[in-house]
Amino acid sequence: MSEYKLYCFAQSGNSYRAALMLNLIGAKWEPVWVDFFKAGETRTPKYRETVNEMGEVPVLVDGNKKLSQSGVIITYLAEKSGKFRPQGDDERLEALRWMIFDNQKVNGFLGPYRFLRNWVKGADPAVIAFFKSRLDGNLAIVNKRLSGHKFLLGEKPTIADISMCGYMYYPAEEFGFDIAKDHPGIGAWLERLKALPGWTHPYELMPGHPLAL
Repeated sequence: MSEYKLYCFAQSGNSYRAALMLNLIGAKWEPVWVDFFKAGETRTPKYRETVNEMGEVPVLVDGNKKLSQSGVIITYLAEKSGKFRPQGDDERLEALRWMIFDNQKVNGFLGPYRFLRNWVKGADPAVIAFFKSRLDGNLAIVNKRLSGHKFLLGEKPTIADISMCGYMYYPAEEFGFDIAKDHPGIGAWLERLKALPGWTHPYELMPGHPLAL
């Protein structure tokens, strides 16, 4: 019997953070597919009334507890399992610093950029170019950090790493550039994360791929 349920879909990097965390801690969980693209499920009154008032995935169900926002979910799982948890106040704040930077400046741009390139008809090329220019600078910051650190906080992976990798394993053709090749520090770090027991590609871990529109 599953301990957790996760509302998710394969193309969502935010969902991938939570799904990957569940796998890495060895949790028993089952995905609940959310039809984001064809049915617009997250935008329906039913979803917002019964699953998540914010109209987003992922949503983690643990018994009577229901959690949304990927950063909250992976923090909760780290605290509950004792795995990938930052140690001490300084490390906890450092992890939070990188997670906020990620959500605002890295995957916060990478997710919408990928969505516009692949699934929005008539997307403004100028907007896509703006996202790409911001991404280049922000990924360079992460690359510099990881060129001198095995993981974001040091020698061991934490929730900061699980947050940061959220969108980075999707195929290069979806981005129009290869993150790992253009930023070798990030590329080597992604390989280190892939070597962790339980790592699985997002398109294998969550339902909804290939996408049928």
